[in-house]
Amino acid sequence: MEKIGFKQVFNENIIYSDFLDADWPAPRNVKVLITTRKGGKSNGCFSSLNVGAHVGDNLEAVAQNRAYVQQHVGVPLVFLNQVHGVDVVQAVDAAGELTDADACVDNTGNAACVVMTADCLPVLFCDRAGTVVAAAHAGWRGLAQGVLQNTIAAMQVDPMEIMAYFGPAIGPDAFEVGEEVREAFCNQIAAAEDAFQSIGGNKYLADIYQLARLILYREGVTQIYGGSHCTVLERENFFSYRRDGQTGRMASIIWLEQD
Repeated sequence: MEKIGFKQVFNENIIYSDFLDADWPAPRNVKVLITTRKGGKSNGCFSSLNVGAHVGDNLEAVAQNRAYVQQHVGVPLVFLNQVHGVDVVQAVDAAGELTDADACVDNTGNAACVVMTADCLPVLFCDRAGTVVAAAHAGWRGLAQGVLQNTIAAMQVDPMEIMAYFGPAIGPDAFEVGEEVREAFCNQIAAAEDAFQSIGGNKYLADIYQLARLILYREGVTQIYGGSHCTVLERENFFSYRRDGQTGRMASIIWLEQD
């Protein structure tokens, strides 16, 4: 990790002050903002830029944190009530409501797709023409059950035209899982075997980034970027439920900038 002024370089990603910038060849009108744990008003285990209102933090602090993020996004943020499922909604339909879903899509430019994470994998999507964007919350259950496939289908464009960006998630050196997780993927994708490293006792280290890549490849999405961080090991920059238990949430946000 190289420190340069107010930015820190992590492989292909750059943290500018409080936010993580996605380095991918998305169209100019596709905008991305990924929060870190820095720059907010929360205290204690939620310090400091927690955007999760469901984790036990002071709700006034969460509101201030969300307002701070909103200042950097040109359209309204649409937060979902994430349930580790596979449902996808139109962001404009979910605006102002706490809709049960784990992914949202927008082709209007009037809403920002948001997913919150603290170890689960946030996946951001756009098409090469810059006409549609989406965000998916992919914990292992949603990933195994089809949240990425459903998100791609909801975008209603040729998968070969879709780009995907992996935001910060638990890394392959920290994601310990049991046999049930391994079977959930290997029973449907033979190549998933390579994403699990046995550590004995029917326990494995799983590479959630690799599992997501395999699913996207199978769906025809081959332009895939990001996936270099570990929320567990990068304590100063990211919240991690696996590491800390009670903790905050980061937001991965994507939207279409209007002309």
